Parts: sequence; structure tokens; C-alpha cells
Amino acid sequence: QVQLVESVGALVQPGGSLRLSCAASGIDFRINTMAWYRQVSGKQRELVAAISGGGDSHYVDSVKGRFTISRDTGNNMVFLEMKSLKAEDTAVYYCNGGTLLTKGARVRYPWGQGTQVIVSA
Repeated sequence: QVQLVESVGALVQPGGSLRLSCAASGIDFRINTMAWYRQVSGKQRELVAAISGGGDSHYVDSVKGRFTISRDTGNNMVFLEMKSLKAEDTAVYYCNGGTLLTKGARVRYPWGQGTQVIVSA
């Protein structure tokens, strides 16, 4: 059974930092590009960052230089380190996996519950 479980989110002040983690089970972690997505209510879910099995990373322009994605293949975990957070980073964040995600391909697995990140003073 596939499970993607994101860590608990938080309320963070602008300029603050937060690290998200995602535990993946029931998938072949090695062959998947893993990614973080986010969704604001009423808007389409967007790809934020992705990391291939070989460690190549990709970021949406709005988070470049502030967010870092990483993965622990041995433990089927993927992380998103977020720094210099802005109000516009407020969203529900999800992890998922698949191939050609940075080309707009659909994710391979059912979505988890996501985690709410609120950036506000």
C-alpha cells in the first residue's frame, strides 16, 4: 500500500525557516523523481521542487535560492528546507513521485494529506 506522509506544518514568521519531511512507503523510491508541490485554496497545485534518483534538483523560479530539496534514499524520505519564507509561500505542501514531473507529467501516486504552512506575522 502506497503511503506518502508529510510532516506537520507550522505557522512561521516572514523571513523564517522551516523543514518539511515526507516518508514514502510502498513505492520503489530509487526509480522515482520525488517532488514537493503546493496548493493555495482555489488555485491549481504547483510543482515547487523536484529531485531525481541521481540527485539532480529542479526548482520553480519563485523559490530558487530559498528552498532546498533533498532525499534519503535508504530511508525513503524526501525533505524540503525552506528559508527566507514569504507570505506567498503560504500553502498546503504535498510530496509525490513519478517521472518527467518537471515536464508536467502527472504524479504516480495518490496524494497524501499534505501539510499546511502559513507564513504570517
